[in-house]
Amino acid sequence: MAKQITVKLDPPIKAEFVKSASRTSECPKISVPEFAFIGRSNVGKSSLINCLANNSGLAKISGRPGKTQLINHFTMDAGLWSLVDLPGYGYAKVSKVQREIFSKMISHYLKNRRNLVNVFVLIDGRLEPQKKDIDFIRNLGEWRIPFSLVFTKLDKLSSSAFGKNQAAFKRKMLQEWENIPPMYLTSAETALGRVELIESIRKLTLELSPLLLEEINNSEISLG
Repeated sequence: MAKQITVKLDPPIKAEFVKSASRTSECPKISVPEFAFIGRSNVGKSSLINCLANNSGLAKISGRPGKTQLINHFTMDAGLWSLVDLPGYGYAKVSKVQREIFSKMISHYLKNRRNLVNVFVLIDGRLEPQKKDIDFIRNLGEWRIPFSLVFTKLDKLSSSAFGKNQAAFKRKMLQEWENIPPMYLTSAETALGRVELIESIRKLTLELSPLLLEEINNSEISLG
């Protein structure tokens, strides 16, 4: 196992596991901004979440791709915002029926979670653009869900090699998109991009928390 690199963050992250859910209705009812992390199986999602929290045991890591099969909720910064670890798409070595169950669970969560602020789509930086990634990003656009791209495993290749992959990804996106979404370059092993990613989340949290709370409260009043 690679040695975890500690990078100072002021203030440090305080992260705790809350619960796992198999459907949106089982997700915790909270009014703080929520940020979801998702990517293809084996993209290094759990490792990156542990890196962000500076806690190697927060999200369960497995050598078997597709281990995450539930909607896993974590409270971050002592409850200021919520992080969600979604099952990976690609679903290595699972049945067609199971893939459909995962797909419906993910899409229902993304379309119906009222406090979801942004989806961080993890992209393996070692690879050229993958159809599964492009297809999922296209879905987010059709559903009008804000998202950012997080390139992972940058410690595994040279900067020039990654530069080619990133340029190819941008060209692919510009075939369908007018603008490129925010991009973050990360490595769970070296903590590359950790500070930038958390600071951007904290900035959005401070900007959106009052508006989000008011919107959710108004929605609950109208439903009542």
